[in-house]
Amino acid sequence: MTRRRFSVLAGLALAALPVLALTTVTPSAGAAANLVANPGFELGETSGWTCTSGRAVTTPVHSGSRALSATPSSSDTGQCSQVVSVQPNSAYTLSSWVQGSYVYLGATGTTAGDVSTWTPAASTWTQLSTAFNTGPSTTSVTVYLHGWYGQPGYFADDVTLSGPGGPPPTTTTPPPTTTTTPPPTTTTPPPAGSLPKHVLVGYLHSSFANGSGYIRMADVPSEWDIINLAFAEPTSVTSGQLQYKLCPVAECPNVESEAEFIAGIKAKQAAGKKVLISIGGQNGQVQLATTAARDAFVSSVSAIIDKYGLNGLDIDFEGHSLSLNAGDRDFKNPTTPVVVNLISALKSLKAKYGANFVLTMAPETFFVQLGYQFYGSGANGTADARAASYLPVIHAMRDALTLLHVQDYNSGPIMGLDNQYHTMGVADFHTAMTDMLLSGFPIEGNASNTFPALRPEQVAIGLPASPNAGNGFTSVAEVKASYDCLTKAQSCGSYKPRGVYPNLRGVMAWSINWDKFNNFEFSKGHRAYLPR
Repeated sequence: MTRRRFSVLAGLALAALPVLALTTVTPSAGAAANLVANPGFELGETSGWTCTSGRAVTTPVHSGSRALSATPSSSDTGQCSQVVSVQPNSAYTLSSWVQGSYVYLGATGTTAGDVSTWTPAASTWTQLSTAFNTGPSTTSVTVYLHGWYGQPGYFADDVTLSGPGGPPPTTTTPPPTTTTTPPPTTTTPPPAGSLPKHVLVGYLHSSFANGSGYIRMADVPSEWDIINLAFAEPTSVTSGQLQYKLCPVAECPNVESEAEFIAGIKAKQAAGKKVLISIGGQNGQVQLATTAARDAFVSSVSAIIDKYGLNGLDIDFEGHSLSLNAGDRDFKNPTTPVVVNLISALKSLKAKYGANFVLTMAPETFFVQLGYQFYGSGANGTADARAASYLPVIHAMRDALTLLHVQDYNSGPIMGLDNQYHTMGVADFHTAMTDMLLSGFPIEGNASNTFPALRPEQVAIGLPASPNAGNGFTSVAEVKASYDCLTKAQSCGSYKPRGVYPNLRGVMAWSINWDKFNNFEFSKGHRAYLPR
């Protein structure tokens, strides 16, 4: 699902947390100096920053006499970025004061896991903050601020990166890898059987706690049809080696033993449930940039599936896991290694486990529906290279894909097929986003390059299970209105779907734990409306 879905408590937006590399991290407590050049834009210009539309202004300011002002356009997020020298295996905190709608702060190139955080609306100065650890060879990172396509301008001031400073950045090129994929084995997962007409898909926080409480596998309510174990995460961003462990007792005092957990999985499967391992999340950046990483991915995912007797795999790649290289413009024939290797890995897993293998995906709207406007860096090379980068993966795997449940939350406004921007949290947003998947849509508006429609039984609507679970919470009544519009052409709002889709499969929630935290409103309300 979305990122490693942590609570949006006290009205704060989600903040990405660092991937912890298996190395010793140098504390930064003794290095309080700000590593950002011109952090308050007091030079009266954007010196030290690379901006697409930014400038220094005298009002409003958070402190001093200047602040950054940047205005996105329909094809640009108004990004300002800066390369900062850092030290390997070190801890850093990044923060900035911002004002405006859909303002993002983040860092890339950390090696140990890129991070970002954002706010959907800050009418007054609001501080965004996130943290990350650098990898063993990291000597520089890129910090950035940006808004969202087609949204009003934003302001930023007092950008701070705290941690040990490093030498001037250097660039090295790793040697090419020639490892090949091992031949598939004959391991067979438990029989998948057929899914019910309407499914409820839920993510179970089984490897971590985040304020919503731990739920034992045996105690997962019967309303859920597919249970995604969140999450298996990589040993490093580019290793491809995945690991999965139950939540430690210190973090989850009521966690069961591994034997009890496996017995719980078998009991759920005996009751007709499907249990999958979910890969990634907000905290688990996975970049299969080499064939060695691809092979490690296949091997380690297989080991997890076999150990726990799982029914399949959920791909929840977020952040900077997927992007498209310059010139990679055809979703039907991708050339970017991280995309090509992921497709190859998924095909290997499907071939290994056969017809019973359950494959689901949970991309964010940025990686799918944004393709109606932008694909990769765009024809002129100015858009975000991650835009719509899931599309070639979905297309290549469409015949093997069990369910696609795009996260209709933690999203900026997205243009629908009516050429209007739609904002999360209301029925029209879900109707517009789902209609794009079910009717197909032209990439970047080019009618001769259309992403084909998925079958309705392959699609479910992705939602937060409670207001604490993510931005864009939608009431059961609003979701029902959207579902009626899509499946019966009833209760439609301003957006009118291109078709009627009575076989739409169901809904997905982040998460089972947050649903319990919210007194089971999601599972009971949607199960009553969507009987099996």
